[in-house]
Amino acid sequence: MSVIAGDSQSTFGDTRLAAAFDSASNKIFQVGENHIGISGSAAHDLVLQSALRKRKKLDLSNRVAIFDTFRQLHPVLKEEFFLKPDEEEDDPYESSQMTVLIANPHGIFGVYSMREVYQFERFWAIGSGREYAIGAMHALYDQLDAEAIARSGVEAGCTFDINSALPLTLYSATSKVA
Repeated sequence: MSVIAGDSQSTFGDTRLAAAFDSASNKIFQVGENHIGISGSAAHDLVLQSALRKRKKLDLSNRVAIFDTFRQLHPVLKEEFFLKPDEEEDDPYESSQMTVLIANPHGIFGVYSMREVYQFERFWAIGSGREYAIGAMHALYDQLDAEAIARSGVEAGCTFDINSALPLTLYSATSKVA
């Protein structure tokens, strides 16, 4: 089973937007069998939702398919959504400026700014509270089920990271046998 969970706070510089004041505080969206969370600019949420839902065929079932999808999305993000791909001058590729976590029946995948794709065997976290979340999930991995591990990771991030807050949202996907 793949599980994804997220906190509900957004920040704008020194201002935080708590879930009680945000009608769209859920940071995870679903496209088909994929639950997707994004860290980085709040603008990425609607941009990526729109870009992914416009695709006639969406394959996020493995690292290569996810890489190809995000490689094909990159020019669309620049041309249709006005993405500014510049980061460091010596970067080998243009940046998509976002970090994405995908949970689906095929596993848990991370997509990073230069379209690097990783598949995680146990758990992972993105966002400002990720260090706390990863530590908590590591400590509890052999003791709890997948949903409890994900919940504990988000709760740890929200306890110690100033840019994260509860309530959390959590989704799970039943794994497909390869």
